[in-house]
Amino acid sequence: MPRRQSPGLPSRQQILDFITQSPTPAGKREIAKAFGLSAQDKILLKALLKDMADEGLIDSAPGRAFHKMGGVPKVTVLRIVDVDGDQPVAVPEVWHSDAPPPKLRVMERGRKGPALGPGDRILARTEEKGAGWIAHPMKRLARGEELVLGVLHAEGDRLWLKPVDKREKRDWPVSDAGGAGPGDLVLAEKAGRPPRMTVKVSEKLGDPFAPRSFSLIAIHKHGIPNLFSEEVIEEAERVSKLPLGEGREDLRHLPIVAIDPADARDHDDAVWAAPDDDPANAGGFRAIVAIADVSFYVRPGSRLDKEARKRGNSVYFPDRVVPMLPETLSADMCSLKSGQDRAAMACHLTIGKDGKLINWRFTRALVRIAANIAYEDAQAAIDGTLAGEPFPRALVADALKPLWACWKALSKARDARAPLDLDLPERRVMLDEKGRILSVAPRERLDAHRLIEDYMIAANVAAAKALEARKAEVMYRLHEPPSREKLIALKDYLKTFGIEFAMGQVIRPATFNQLLGRIDADAEHRPQVMEQVLRTQTQAYYAPRNVGHFGLALGSYAHFTSPIRRYADLLVHRSLVAAYALDPDAKATRLAAEDAARMEQIGTMISQAERRAMEAERETIDRYVAAYLAAHVGDVMDTRITGVQSFGFFATVVGLGGDGLVPVSTLGAERFHYDEGAQALEGEESGERYTPGMKIRLRLVEANPISGSLRFELPEGANHLAVRRGGKDRKIMGRRGRPANIRHQGRRR
Repeated sequence: MPRRQSPGLPSRQQILDFITQSPTPAGKREIAKAFGLSAQDKILLKALLKDMADEGLIDSAPGRAFHKMGGVPKVTVLRIVDVDGDQPVAVPEVWHSDAPPPKLRVMERGRKGPALGPGDRILARTEEKGAGWIAHPMKRLARGEELVLGVLHAEGDRLWLKPVDKREKRDWPVSDAGGAGPGDLVLAEKAGRPPRMTVKVSEKLGDPFAPRSFSLIAIHKHGIPNLFSEEVIEEAERVSKLPLGEGREDLRHLPIVAIDPADARDHDDAVWAAPDDDPANAGGFRAIVAIADVSFYVRPGSRLDKEARKRGNSVYFPDRVVPMLPETLSADMCSLKSGQDRAAMACHLTIGKDGKLINWRFTRALVRIAANIAYEDAQAAIDGTLAGEPFPRALVADALKPLWACWKALSKARDARAPLDLDLPERRVMLDEKGRILSVAPRERLDAHRLIEDYMIAANVAAAKALEARKAEVMYRLHEPPSREKLIALKDYLKTFGIEFAMGQVIRPATFNQLLGRIDADAEHRPQVMEQVLRTQTQAYYAPRNVGHFGLALGSYAHFTSPIRRYADLLVHRSLVAAYALDPDAKATRLAAEDAARMEQIGTMISQAERRAMEAERETIDRYVAAYLAAHVGDVMDTRITGVQSFGFFATVVGLGGDGLVPVSTLGAERFHYDEGAQALEGEESGERYTPGMKIRLRLVEANPISGSLRFELPEGANHLAVRRGGKDRKIMGRRGRPANIRHQGRRR
């Protein structure tokens, strides 16, 4: 799994450039020395180099030096170029080396469907064997040419394409503009062979600076499928008209409510709770978590199923959603809308007064949601500040108050578990009807949000445990404990703030909570420490083997509550249907069993799709932030330093986000010393000091909406920051002049 980079680490491309240009063999030591890495960054560098080797970007040569692109990623897309006898031969679809790409022998075992031939594309696991490589197909992909997303520009009488992806270092000559002109954002196909390769525009996407283009850039850059075929749409229309079926438990008499964001695009979960009248559970509760019965409409092996698996999940952007399922299902028949009969999977929970799950069962049900309620309205109703009539007032007593009472019990169990508690606000981009940015601000965090989260977690735990009890396949949501190398890096980092972190203890989520509890809420470095704790965590993923969920402090956990937008949840629903014998369709049961045999492979695919979506969503938010700030270039604003390196420091706009560089060359005329241990830049003469977590007033000098990057500088002649050093307050002056000189560990750089 890709690891999140520290701000101090060089990028993958910087490492590749250094290895390529180095006149001597370049190993980890040489790379760390060249980029002036701190002790903790050297540990993270080791992990990054391992990731790059796994991705096929670098190979380790004898003597532990690295060379560029000598290997193949462990999981990658291959293109069939030949057939040797009956055996297909493939090459990597993307290859970043000047050397010829390796040819891989494709091992087709238990083949279904037509044989692979030249031009076919596959997702495959690769393995080095002897002097060559072999590939094990995981999935056949649609045929397609290699595409480049970029902006057209003219030089003389010729058009060129400048790629959006920063990793593409060259501009491409355009052989066919397809009606597009300079300044247009386009999707183009590569044509010809190096060194005479050109590009042919296949789709004109419009103005790259238009707000609605930012998500299009991410969609095309990351290859996110965003169009449904006519066959898939027709199938969705057909199955949406299916009768809801007999034998469903009728829950339409219960005041079940769906509590979602005010701008929710779909509603796949709803909740109900009431005090338990069983004397054996005095003070406890009964609860129902009703989830859209997507598995009723999306059957194993169908076109809808194949398309959903390919997408893995829905992707949410400020201006659009790229759904996993066609809108006929995702926004209509599988969306739990108030006053309409809907098919649901019902998770019935018995909850003790201490919030622990006592019992659970699953049924296929018929529900009629009493109301779709926004988080803010639900919270206002409980607080007694609700204005107007957004939903029937009777639901406050009949639905909301019992839900809150049961949640207080659930929260006791959560507090006893002590899951990881990081208060990192999510940015929300508000657009007008034309897609223009109105505001970018952190989302408000209410008890109503926590309430729904705790009900969903309870249902997810019940789903995993129910399947385990019936010896059924489970697609777990897994989160492993932090690695020792990351804990060592955290320990070294915390030392710079005078915070001790013992390595001999058993590391639990509560360990990090207690650590953060020792830092004052208003301390400047608290957000930075919180970010570093987040970087210390591993990335969650899907797999059928259980290793628990570290962050939630749970031994068994599976995603059950969002089958509209996550394929993993759909698999869990199918397992529950089979385990509880809820579907008389023998064919569907057989096909679901075949899926169960491929759970490891499917888990890898949907985990990759999730990471792709997260990266696309994050990049798009950064572009919107940069576009929003583009109107404020020249303004001085409050920022917080997020990272310091020998070449400058990074800062983020307080309350808004975005990450920008302040080059050391803009700090003034004096020499600056880079203190690795403290991650600080310090002026030799003035003692001016820049450290992570400090708040500072900076002038925005550049905001690039296409890349999402920002650049800052010190306000000229401004007394902008007080730094406590040696027990005294000192004023840091921002002075501009000739480029600053840098001292790094006693050496001029």
